[in-house]
Amino acid sequence: MSDEEDAASDGDASAAPELRLRPWSALDYSDYRWLWAASVTWMLTQQLRLVVTAVWLFDETGSAAQLGIVGGVQLVVQAPALLYGGALADRIDRKRLIAAMQAVTLAVLSVLAVLALTETLTPWHIYAATAIASVTTVLGQPARSALTATVVPRTHLMHAVTTNNVTQQIGAVAAPLLFALVAATAGLTPVFLLTAVVAVPSVVLPLLIRSSGLPEGATPGGSMLRQTQEGFRFVREHPILPGLFLLDASITVVSFYRQIMPVIARQLYNGGAGAVGLLTATNSAGAIVGSFAVLFMTRYRAKGMLVLYATLAYALLLLPFGMVTNLWAGAVIIAGLGAADAVGMTTRQATVQLTTPDHMRGRALSFQTLAAQSANNVGTLEVGLVAAAIGVGGTMILGGAVSLVATLVIWRTVRGIRDYRYP
Repeated sequence: MSDEEDAASDGDASAAPELRLRPWSALDYSDYRWLWAASVTWMLTQQLRLVVTAVWLFDETGSAAQLGIVGGVQLVVQAPALLYGGALADRIDRKRLIAAMQAVTLAVLSVLAVLALTETLTPWHIYAATAIASVTTVLGQPARSALTATVVPRTHLMHAVTTNNVTQQIGAVAAPLLFALVAATAGLTPVFLLTAVVAVPSVVLPLLIRSSGLPEGATPGGSMLRQTQEGFRFVREHPILPGLFLLDASITVVSFYRQIMPVIARQLYNGGAGAVGLLTATNSAGAIVGSFAVLFMTRYRAKGMLVLYATLAYALLLLPFGMVTNLWAGAVIIAGLGAADAVGMTTRQATVQLTTPDHMRGRALSFQTLAAQSANNVGTLEVGLVAAAIGVGGTMILGGAVSLVATLVIWRTVRGIRDYRYP
């Protein structure tokens, strides 16, 4: 068999795509499968790191405000790193960039594991590790997202983005359940060790991708600052992206509950690590359902309206989430929140990639991630401080009310979102 025939039979992205698309058609392409596997292990690593550091910090300090500081740390370090990472993703080999950033993350996680083993771990170690891991994550994230459009043809891009989110959320379900099992039976120290071990494949797998990691159509030369400015102008003048970014950020700032999950478990349900694991897992399970639903809505052309509907559902669910005190009822609601968020997130991510040329994709995705991560970090800080002042239930109700108003305002005023159609 010739090299060309072998590539086609193995699902090379350069092969002619079939017209009949199944929900998991993106997995027909071998390079996408490597990227997919790398993304799953990366998500497992991220989820384990976030949960174990949050639970350890809350157990050590007993303070919701201390958890909120994590968001402040991330906010300070991530913004410049994201912009630089977007420019890097449009300048150098994206595969090597991803692997290098994950290698640094692995080193940080290994240090945390040693500190936990020697019982010398302190809150400032958590903050320092959060800062470094946040930088490496956002430096590699635009490259990881941009590479998706390289390893599958355009006809499969919506399916690939959706499959990314579905499978990463499966990892997000497995991680908190694994955390709850290990933490309940052996304590938090083995979880720190496990997180470092899980990070190893995420360093190696991106290097197995055969497609070029270099951005297509990139203009050589020019400073990083100039490239970043070009990316900003592209996003600013885009007819859809500013409205999508604003919608996501305005809701997240007042409702970002994931980082304060230990506080939610304690104050609303009087639970500990097991309740944190259950809530985090059901939230991710809902996200799987929402992401999977998008696979069957790829022919629904009003993609902008789909984002608005999903965001409205998310805002409405926040209201009862702050009111219920039964753990299982809360788990059902938080699953719905995960589903609504996943539909909106998946559609936003696909829209950015579908409407952006490859040589600009890293920067456009970095600005999207900047808006999302900044909102996450401000939201972590805001929600943590408000929860410390008025309680977590009141914080969720307030966030739901503000989110509802913000969604309706953007729905009314940003026409580009309402009018966007694909395909």
